[in-house]
Amino acid sequence: MDAPPDVIRRPATRRLAHLVSSISFYRERGLGLTAFRHAAPLALPLLVNLGTPFRIALGQQPDRADARPSFAAGLFPGPVVIESDGRAECVQIDFTPLGAYRFFGGAVPDLTARVVGLDDILGRDGEDLWARVAEAAGWQRRFAIVEEFVFRRAVHEPSPAVAFALATLWRDAGAVRIADIASDIGWSRKHLTRRFHNEIGVPPKTLAQMLRFHRACALARAGGTGGWAAIAADAGYADQAHLARDFRIFSGETPTGWAARLDVVDPRLMRDGGG
Repeated sequence: MDAPPDVIRRPATRRLAHLVSSISFYRERGLGLTAFRHAAPLALPLLVNLGTPFRIALGQQPDRADARPSFAAGLFPGPVVIESDGRAECVQIDFTPLGAYRFFGGAVPDLTARVVGLDDILGRDGEDLWARVAEAAGWQRRFAIVEEFVFRRAVHEPSPAVAFALATLWRDAGAVRIADIASDIGWSRKHLTRRFHNEIGVPPKTLAQMLRFHRACALARAGGTGGWAAIAADAGYADQAHLARDFRIFSGETPTGWAARLDVVDPRLMRDGGG
């Protein structure tokens, strides 16, 4: 009989806390995913595939050509749509934006709005990681292998100015002027935008919009009073129409459609952010 998937998620250990938000093991037992969505996720995944590949498409419905074995992906300001056949199994590392730079270095922009094969982005090291994880017995041993792999490869240091800009955006959920951040750093806005894109993969304005969207998602999930108009105001939108426009961009849905979908989604499958 088909059953819900096994999902085991472990928060980052102390030595990886500055790199990843979580590492998870996922194994399907007959029930697959149908048009499952992550709306503009804030984590950058690295997935070691152990079963049937997921079908993953950015901003559209996937088809057979979108079958993805082991891969890494960057930030994407839109909906990521995922399907599987009930036999998927994987270990997934969710990098923070700065953690992704520490791990991938200057290759981060190459991952933006893309799903890239593990061997294409990591070469032989990616192939070796897959082999070691596939041969390991049990999810605990697999977690230990990927944690050690991530820790040893995370040798790139982000610039303090970009780290400051990212922390400021995150703290204020995107509700801060990019020009003010640049002024605090002592850079021009143009220079900050270029350096930020090189290390994070998207311009600071784009990340600010994603963070504001996720702030609205979090407020909606908290179930406060006042409806979508109040959520729009609390999240820093000009009005409810502005919020609705961002929901269409980042989730591909209306706010009410997004809320209705989350009511039937296994919460264990949700990742960073509210979408």
